[in-house]
Amino acid sequence: MNVGIDKIGFFTPNYYVDMVELAKARNEDPNKYLIGIGQTEQAVIPPTQDTVTMAANAASQIINDANRKKISLIIFGTETGVDNSKSGAIYLQNLLKLKREARAFEIKQACYGATAGIQMAKDFVKAHPEQQALVIGSDIARYGVATPGEVTQGGGAIAMTIANDPDIMELSSDSSVYSDDIMDFWRPLNKTEAVVDGHYSNDIYQDFFYKTIHNYLDNHDMTLAEFKALVFHLPYTKMGLKGLRKVLPEVSETKQTELLKEFEASRVYSKRVGNLYTGSLYLSLLSLLDNSSDLKANDKVGIFSYGSGAQGEFFVGTLKENFKNGERKLRIKQLLDERTKLSVSEYENMFNQWTNLDPDNFTGDVIDNSEFTFNGIVDEKRQYSTKKLTNS
Repeated sequence: MNVGIDKIGFFTPNYYVDMVELAKARNEDPNKYLIGIGQTEQAVIPPTQDTVTMAANAASQIINDANRKKISLIIFGTETGVDNSKSGAIYLQNLLKLKREARAFEIKQACYGATAGIQMAKDFVKAHPEQQALVIGSDIARYGVATPGEVTQGGGAIAMTIANDPDIMELSSDSSVYSDDIMDFWRPLNKTEAVVDGHYSNDIYQDFFYKTIHNYLDNHDMTLAEFKALVFHLPYTKMGLKGLRKVLPEVSETKQTELLKEFEASRVYSKRVGNLYTGSLYLSLLSLLDNSSDLKANDKVGIFSYGSGAQGEFFVGTLKENFKNGERKLRIKQLLDERTKLSVSEYENMFNQWTNLDPDNFTGDVIDNSEFTFNGIVDEKRQYSTKKLTNS
């Protein structure tokens, strides 16, 4: 059965900080951020957005008459949950007016959550080929102002529908996985900022990539040269480049040039947004689809997912005839180009306004014209609003 990604939507809030300005404010050489980390801009999350609203804003782009009633499974991948009990998927189901006859739940394993959701969704669609699944990766990456991890912050959401006979990409029926109890990154229950051992995490990421890709190749009697492109989880874009360089010696110089070119296409969006945690891999995939000039139907794309703590998985996507979408690309360009640039002091102020642990209503003069917004907490209940009806 041909099961895979049918539609993809992306959302990030309408504020960002420039990495050159941030580097200067931190007395760093801008090239440390631009080249050493591989970032040019970073999304800043206003208090009017959380993982639920970002997910809704991403998913509303791909929900329509044709698929609304087919969605019978809603999986919300995040490591920035808004409640210790209630799933973000339930809030999302209500905001999007999806049918009640559906399974809806949240899943967590650091940045791997959306991939876990996709693998479960594939099996669901194979068992129910007339139905679809909605899989979300929505997160806010926070390390703190003026910390070593500050340059790898960001936020946003990716929404994907998984369906039989998909428009974008067929996904391989199996994959290669590897997991181990690793303390490279974690977030204690009383914190909104992560704890990370950056150099150790880089090493584990590359090690898991090397293990899983070669296990997949060995099990399927394939070579690296059969992939048109490789896409990576990109908490910052240089991290994926390090992974790619680890295997480049295994192919010809011509193939190395091709893979490097496609990698550049895959990091166009991430360079301007930053870290999405669970959504980072799929923003990289989306960027490849929109910005590569050489991809064609039936090309094979290798996909590496990583979640600290740690879980790695490698699988393969085969492009379908309708993987290109000019309207989607234009919408993302407008979304990124029309954001408001904050000064470093404005960014610091907005960063300190956002918290999932504060039970009080927030106040402020933040402008947010997004379709879905978070309005604070009343009697310990989260309040959301919709500025216009979703596609019906």
